[in-house]
Amino acid sequence: MSDEATTMDPTPALTIRDLVKSFTGPSGQRTDVLRIPFFQLEAGQQRAIRGESGLGKTTLMHIIAGILEPDSGFVAVGGTEVTGLSEARRDRLRAERIGYVFQTFNLLQGLSALENVMLGLAFGKGADAGSAMAALERVGLADRAQHLPRQLSTGQQQRVAVARALANRPCLILADEPTGNLDAARGRKIIQLLRDSATALGSALLVASHDPEVLSAFDQVIDLAELNQVEPREEEV
Repeated sequence: MSDEATTMDPTPALTIRDLVKSFTGPSGQRTDVLRIPFFQLEAGQQRAIRGESGLGKTTLMHIIAGILEPDSGFVAVGGTEVTGLSEARRDRLRAERIGYVFQTFNLLQGLSALENVMLGLAFGKGADAGSAMAALERVGLADRAQHLPRQLSTGQQQRVAVARALANRPCLILADEPTGNLDAARGRKIIQLLRDSATALGSALLVASHDPEVLSAFDQVIDLAELNQVEPREEEV
């Protein structure tokens, strides 16, 4: 059976409705960070979210992935509602249906590249060396499988993080400022790698970034300031 995606699931990869998230500041006052009426990402669709630091991009990505809970609203990944699930079930859903690429890589320094990818699989269907190695091969690091993170370049570490996100063949890949710790050349390669891998797997891809070069790689770019209906605070008016 081919590794390439052959059919497209008609179920949307991501659906958000009436999403609200706020935080309590030092003074005890609640401040809305996100208020998103509706957003949908179709299966296999690739889009980027534009937004400067502090506007809620990471908060949004964490809510989609089930790392954070919203105050209210509906979020579904691949037709399965994330909101309302217990923390353990959100963790399981994330491990099975979502690939998350963090800006800071989040690799365990005492584990090899292969073991880091396998660890990501362990929270879902179980650690599988074959699937982990296939993911490393996809990102061009099969020959670095036994290397520790400190033995890898920054770009190679990010590719291990991408392999970890791809290993479960997710229906949705999230990438939060995935080029933030890379130079421009390596950043371009990572974005192309994400786009090519998502296409091959039939996965939807959502990248959050403030980098114009990253955003220019996508035909469809959403401005978080337009998507988000948070009212400006008085001191910002």
